[in-house]
Amino acid sequence: MNESRRAQVLRAIVEDFVATNEPVGSKAIVQRHTLGVSPATIRNDMAALEQEGYIAQPHTSAGRIPTDLGYRTFVDHLEEFKPLSQAERRAIYQLIDGNVDLDDMLDRTVRVLAGLTHQVALIQYPTVSTARIKHIEIVGLAPNRILVVLITDAGQVEQKIVSTSDSLDEEELRGIRDRINSEFSGQKLSHVIDSGRRRGGLEDSPGDGGESGGPDTGFAEVLSSIRAAVSDLVAATREERIIMAGTANLARSGREFGEKMAPILEAFEEQVVLLKLLTSMAEDHAEISVRIGRENTHESFSSTSLVAAEYGQDSGSSARLAVLGPTRMDYPMTISAVRAVAKYVSSVLDKG
Repeated sequence: MNESRRAQVLRAIVEDFVATNEPVGSKAIVQRHTLGVSPATIRNDMAALEQEGYIAQPHTSAGRIPTDLGYRTFVDHLEEFKPLSQAERRAIYQLIDGNVDLDDMLDRTVRVLAGLTHQVALIQYPTVSTARIKHIEIVGLAPNRILVVLITDAGQVEQKIVSTSDSLDEEELRGIRDRINSEFSGQKLSHVIDSGRRRGGLEDSPGDGGESGGPDTGFAEVLSSIRAAVSDLVAATREERIIMAGTANLARSGREFGEKMAPILEAFEEQVVLLKLLTSMAEDHAEISVRIGRENTHESFSSTSLVAAEYGQDSGSSARLAVLGPTRMDYPMTISAVRAVAKYVSSVLDKG
């Protein structure tokens, strides 16, 4: 559709239905929008829009509501988005920014996005294909227990407890810490994983055995255990995960979904479904991707809309964050919020 009066009528119907959740009639359009024509003319335009599949009449003698096609046309022709207020932008900055690890930042991100949009917020853990090991900390917890902490330059922190047959003093722990960091610091995570696969695990380096002047057998065993722990921790950074917040917002829209609510909630429990959904949206190659109703690849989400954006491209930790809600969504505001939060998260990752 071009920017004709019918397009203006469609936009009025979408905006009014989103605002009121009530079918929109011709008289309401004339009263709320300055189109300069009579209700009879608006009714003719609405009849044409209905015939073309952009709007529908839910029941006799009611006004009209947008269809998925109507929402799609509305979104495709959006030229202006609702800018976030200074207070909203300040809230994003204060909640997301700061010296926090990746898990904490992602958790804060979905909470602030759910709060801004009053919908369900999702964020995908970044794929850190170019991330590197920044530091490995070795901490003695007990005589025979060591905590291994992996920190990446993308802000991810993973940890694992390693049991040892011998007790180690602080000097020995410091020596192991220096040795492990000299081996792994600065390496790409992908390189560590590929090396481990080729060798069937991280092998001991030459000189770890009990040769003259070298570490004793116990020291070598500890090194071997810690190398294996590092391999496991690096693999953990590559696990595909999603954090979600705001499901209560979806429940408040329950009457819009009716019997479709149960399949939506069941799909939320299957992270693989959400991951596939976000991954498929990456194929749109757009700054902001919007899937409306049956455009979603999973049947459970056929009554919802999803607005997603990529974050972390420049940091090498690319993934997507999104907002999911009913098709009766405030698209201009939601798109603005998703775009702004994605930019803030990207800037934090870049600084890290």
